[in-house]
Amino acid sequence: MAERKFYRKTYKKNKKKRVAFWVLVVLGCCFVLTVFSGSILFIYYAKDLPRPEKFAERAFIESTKIYDRTGEVVLYELYGEVKRDEIPLSEVSEHLKQAVISTEDARFYSHHGIDFWGILRAIKINLGIGKATYGGSTISQQLIRSTFLTLEKSVKRKIREIILALELERRYSKDQILEWYLNQIPLGINIYGVEAAAKTYFNKPAQELTLAESAILAASIKAPSYYSPFGNHLDELLGRKDYVLDRMAQEGYITQEQADEAKQVELEFAKFAQTIKAPHFVFYVEEYLFENYGKNFLEEEGFRVYTTLDWELQQTAEKAIEESVERIKGYNAHNAALVAIDPKTGEILAMVGSADWFGDSYPEECDLTPEIDCLFDPDVNVTTYGIGRQPGSAFKPFVYATAFQNGYDDEYIVIDEETNFGAWGKDEEYIPQNYDGLFRGPVTLRQALAQSLNVPSVKVLVDLAGIQESINTARKCGITTLKESASFYGPALVLGGGEVRLLDMVSAYGVFAAEGKRYPPVSILRIEDSKGNIIEQKKKTPKRVLEQEAVRLLNDILSDNEARAPMFGYNSPLYFPDYQVAAKTGTT
Repeated sequence: MAERKFYRKTYKKNKKKRVAFWVLVVLGCCFVLTVFSGSILFIYYAKDLPRPEKFAERAFIESTKIYDRTGEVVLYELYGEVKRDEIPLSEVSEHLKQAVISTEDARFYSHHGIDFWGILRAIKINLGIGKATYGGSTISQQLIRSTFLTLEKSVKRKIREIILALELERRYSKDQILEWYLNQIPLGINIYGVEAAAKTYFNKPAQELTLAESAILAASIKAPSYYSPFGNHLDELLGRKDYVLDRMAQEGYITQEQADEAKQVELEFAKFAQTIKAPHFVFYVEEYLFENYGKNFLEEEGFRVYTTLDWELQQTAEKAIEESVERIKGYNAHNAALVAIDPKTGEILAMVGSADWFGDSYPEECDLTPEIDCLFDPDVNVTTYGIGRQPGSAFKPFVYATAFQNGYDDEYIVIDEETNFGAWGKDEEYIPQNYDGLFRGPVTLRQALAQSLNVPSVKVLVDLAGIQESINTARKCGITTLKESASFYGPALVLGGGEVRLLDMVSAYGVFAAEGKRYPPVSILRIEDSKGNIIEQKKKTPKRVLEQEAVRLLNDILSDNEARAPMFGYNSPLYFPDYQVAAKTGTT
């Protein structure tokens, strides 16, 4: 009996051991099978996956910025379908980082790419037994999804997403991943990254965003187009902003009191417009960039274009044009332009192409009659447009410079009297008159040029300088529009009978200021890529085009207030008591 009991007890014990053994065997097989199957699935789904290190190799699409000469004033941004400014994480507001993490991935710094608690939470929400606090996908998953994968909803894509997210976190730091994410997320129509969004919506860099402004950007991540500050759902955006602030308080980044205070802040959004400064100059630069680098390349490579423009001087020039136009409205004139160039370098310091680029083509005061039509297009850059306009007497210095190079001096005498210069291929004979209708008899070349006498100047052109030689001089100095023969222009050339562009004229006068050396007009100092490498840098390479002595004599005459006083008076607009100014009038 005792033996039987012992046997039964031993049998039961061995049976339990055998059951436990087989359970372990089955579990072991299941584990091995799971690992094996997982490995097979991993290998299958991982094949042809992009390498996560491509993040370090790839360049985000970034807009090209055009700066003034200091690099501190952004004149314009060139961007195509994507507006983006890439910045390091250190230049992102702490509030913004915290707002994004609180809303999108609260456990970002504790998980390894996959938030299993977030997945369980998402399952509970789908079953209707949980409440949403933040998304189920981690920041790493979102980054992988937007960069490497399609938007299709499938098991295959999800597995590939998880694999890449895990690998991404294995290779890179959390801060690096967050930096990529903040530079890439869409935050509006064609607006990508927090820097571009901050500048677009608040006119400030991401580093300067307030708590409430940071919450706005974090709030818009969920549905950028729907929650756009420029859209029709501003109330919904402000409501989600409050939700973001509460999440930040729940995560301990701020107190609830701070959240409540930020909710009450009245936000000021920037106007929905592409801002541009010095527009005529900017588009002059842009034309060069498009011709040399291509439109698509510029809109995506994030170039930094440092121009020659002096922003303070540009503002002064715009003010001067505004005041000038007010003065000439009495003559039914409503447009004006200005160019300022440094003659020592050829650098364009200011360019105003019309009275007001943002203005109306039909000024209210404009008297549109068959005789007088002051209609103009403010978008047109008068300084570079077409073949230009007739410069009037402003062309005379090129003729006198030619005569001086031919050996004549300022004391040479010509007779100021009514003179018939013949037809010169025209229907009528050419008999020019002086501005005041008077003739002065014998005058020196100094008197003739200083007082801008027409008849003596035509004689200088025809008898002393030569028409073709004067054209050649003007071309050497930078005038590009005189392409016809000498007979086409005839003796009227010296009085402005050939059209020139204002930019060419200012550049050519720079030759006089540089004592005969020519510096071609320059609008760009240098171009850098997004990494700071210099792509292009302008070199100052002057070329002597006029004899120094001839130019010095010319400048002496143009700055001789005594010589011009009989025509213009001693206190004319050409006279500056505290400065030596070589000046010349010219009437179109």
